[in-house]
Amino acid sequence: MNQAARGSLLGIEHLGAENIMGLLKLARRMNPLKPRPLLRGKRVLLLFYEASTRTRSSFEIAAKSLGAMTTLVLSSGSSIEKGESLLDTGYTLRAVGADAIVIRHPQAGAAALMARYLDIPVINAGDGMHEHPSQALLDAYTILRHKKALKGLQVAIVGDIYHSRVARSAIHLLSKFGARITLCGPPEFLPDTALTLAPGLHIVRTVEDAVHGADVIMTLRVQKERLAGTKISLQDYVARYQMNMARLKLAKKDAMLMHPGPIIRGLELTWEVADCAQSAIVEEVRNGVPVRMAILAKALGKAG
Repeated sequence: MNQAARGSLLGIEHLGAENIMGLLKLARRMNPLKPRPLLRGKRVLLLFYEASTRTRSSFEIAAKSLGAMTTLVLSSGSSIEKGESLLDTGYTLRAVGADAIVIRHPQAGAAALMARYLDIPVINAGDGMHEHPSQALLDAYTILRHKKALKGLQVAIVGDIYHSRVARSAIHLLSKFGARITLCGPPEFLPDTALTLAPGLHIVRTVEDAVHGADVIMTLRVQKERLAGTKISLQDYVARYQMNMARLKLAKKDAMLMHPGPIIRGLELTWEVADCAQSAIVEEVRNGVPVRMAILAKALGKAG
């Protein structure tokens, strides 16, 4: 990787614990309600090949809160629709003045490829089924607002883990700090190979076993179309894996309920659970701004 692109954030798996804690500490110093012009004069390009609400808007607000200018480039309505390659799009954005690129792409490795050839930081905002590093960081930040440390926490991750880049990044991050992670979901969405993601993972097949005594419960979005062709129906998923109040009560009294969004009420969780006192779902979204402020400031060498 070239010198300038070393500020890139491509994933959690190969990011050291010290670097992770440095970003989380920096995020605590960021306040979007009190803008800091650390990135005045910088241009942040938001390159999104996939739909996004939370990630895209919070990166944009984060950049503007630091005084940067932002430009949004979508795959629709751009030269991407004409068949322009990822690298040529990257070269174009660099040529028009981008100082950093935030990219979401349906193919794993897209951000890493761009970072390899560009001389500016590239931030991975989600690449296929690979990783979503900023989500893992904001989730850790949110947990640490309520818990003293990640070490020793019992964390249950429930849902479609196989397809989830959120789950992969969360597993990599939490395992680095000694959290005890239990995975739960339909066998089609949770193969035994998931155990190779990090040491010390456990797989259970019932939600009740997964959440019993948990400190943190992470529910994942389930795409209805992925249930087609599997042995589990939508009704079966709701009956066996949906997070409801009865199941939530099996966790610790101060357990946190998390979800990366978008939530599908009535599918992976009930309306009551989504809005309960233990739900940190809205807080996660809110915390995405200071965390992404820290990511951008660090990437562009303005962490002061």
